[in-house]
Amino acid sequence: MELANPPRTGAPAAPRHVVVAVCMIVTVIEGYNLIVYGSVVPLLLADPSLGLTADQTGLIGGVVYLGAVLGALLAPVLADRTSAKSTLATGIAVFGLGALAFAVATNGTLLGFARLLNGLGVGAALTTAMTIARDQAPARRASLVVTITMAGIPLGGVVAALLAIPVLPAFGWRAMFVVGTALSVLIFAVLAPLRIPADPARAAAEPAWSGRRKLAVLVAGRGKWITLAVAGAVIANMIAWQGLNVWAAQAMIDLGFSLRGALLFTFALTGAAVLGSFGTAWAADRRGSARIAVVTGTCTIAGLAGMLTLPTGAVTAALCIALMGIGGHSTMNLVHTTTSTVFPAPARAAALGWSNGTSFVGAFFGPTLGGIAIGTGGARALFATFAVAAGVCLVAVTALFLLSRKEDTPAAPIPR
Repeated sequence: MELANPPRTGAPAAPRHVVVAVCMIVTVIEGYNLIVYGSVVPLLLADPSLGLTADQTGLIGGVVYLGAVLGALLAPVLADRTSAKSTLATGIAVFGLGALAFAVATNGTLLGFARLLNGLGVGAALTTAMTIARDQAPARRASLVVTITMAGIPLGGVVAALLAIPVLPAFGWRAMFVVGTALSVLIFAVLAPLRIPADPARAAAEPAWSGRRKLAVLVAGRGKWITLAVAGAVIANMIAWQGLNVWAAQAMIDLGFSLRGALLFTFALTGAAVLGSFGTAWAADRRGSARIAVVTGTCTIAGLAGMLTLPTGAVTAALCIALMGIGGHSTMNLVHTTTSTVFPAPARAAALGWSNGTSFVGAFFGPTLGGIAIGTGGARALFATFAVAAGVCLVAVTALFLLSRKEDTPAAPIPR
């Protein structure tokens, strides 16, 4: 895969910290386009011209993750045939077109197609932005760079939530997606002239790595067990994490808290996720990302277990919610970091495509399972369901830690 732009006289490569910053801005805009849908759901249901039911609205919201799975898996293939920069630009263009299509859609079918297109672009761009950012980082800063890049997703959600307050009453739901289109055009224009410096280790090894060889290192020998452990960890983690993002407020209301209090708990969930991720990244760069992922996976279970067994006072609940936020977001980042490190550099994009793609499977099922649980057994059933998922994640990240302890050796025989 070609990572850098072709050499051009008089056009020096951008500083590596600038490239990482651009990748983070890309993920902020992705986060906006991904999460903005939740802000407009009440207005979609109230729009008589669309005639949507609650079930249809939920399905439209879910298909974005199906598109993201496909985009994440296709991105490394496209990058092999063009370049990482071209693939990132393509992903941005696709999710920008998806936002525009949503803004002008006139029925549920067109809304669903637009969200599928949006997800396709988000999946491709997220995988590629993470790969590019990771390639700019020395090994001792891998966790921090992945964390900085991934912090853009929840930050984009915060932007969407804050912007919705003045925009929705004044201009309606379509305006939110016009903003998403404009942001996509803006970051596309920033990316276009940027020259991305090559990772020297990858540049030296890349010519000898065919697509078949990259795939083989993920599915042969020790690599296949690492690949399975990664999939188990990210799917289970995202079932719990994405499910909590959607249902935490309703669960806290079910436990007797006011709407205002429930919203403050969701803010605590997201705030702890972002702030905690930088602390866990610092620890991971010193102790190993897979090792710290075991710790953060334990945090998720501890928070969920606390909600099931401890008195549900405000202080106790806030502590448990914070543990869930730190565990859910940080575990995701650290598994991605481990995936990008344990496999040889030329196979990094394919490995991250796998970890991102399978994570979106969990993101699709999490809200659905949460809805079933809270509908049948209330908040306790919700927390119990996600505790099971978090337990599966902990088993998987523990296996990943054991399998990746020798990260300086190839994960599998490297067939030509």
